[in-house]
Amino acid sequence: MEQKVLPIKDSNVLHNVQGTLLNFFKAGRRNYTIFQVGKATLLRVSDILTLKWADVFDEEGNVRLNAFLHDHKTGKANRLYLKPVVGDLLAYQRWLEQENLVSDWLFPSTRHPERHLTEKQFYKIMRKVGDLLNLDYLGTHTMRKTGAYRVYVQSNYNIGLVMHLLNHSSEAMTLAYLGLDQASTEEMLDNIDFG
Repeated sequence: MEQKVLPIKDSNVLHNVQGTLLNFFKAGRRNYTIFQVGKATLLRVSDILTLKWADVFDEEGNVRLNAFLHDHKTGKANRLYLKPVVGDLLAYQRWLEQENLVSDWLFPSTRHPERHLTEKQFYKIMRKVGDLLNLDYLGTHTMRKTGAYRVYVQSNYNIGLVMHLLNHSSEAMTLAYLGLDQASTEEMLDNIDFG
């Protein structure tokens, strides 16, 4: 049976996931930063893990406000807006320096810095977090789905914006991706004043 990965909708659960990523693992700062970058950019994990240091940081060590890449899955050009995660990236940069971890990859393996962390390794990290917090819906797409859900809710349910950010071609695909089932839809409708 395939695992169903859902967005984290509850802010307390999100905070617990972030805290576990940061504090439970030896490379917690890296794991946390991957999650934060994924949540803010809505990138697929395959695209996040293959980011190079030079994609995100300039020659002086400053975070670029925009990074450019081609999606692995679609091949389409993608422009990332990094301002929401500048603080996280700078804290991660300091952690890398403290750990003497130097790599061309933004998110290197701690054992083999010449290689980036793999999707399988990050999946194991997310599953461990899920096990620790008794959450059965965490996976490598959690950060992308959570970021999309937060954009959707905080942009006053702007489905067009979320579709654009996710590079989806239909509203139905995006709504399903956001985990908006009948119960979620009814909960939102409960907050509408129909007059």
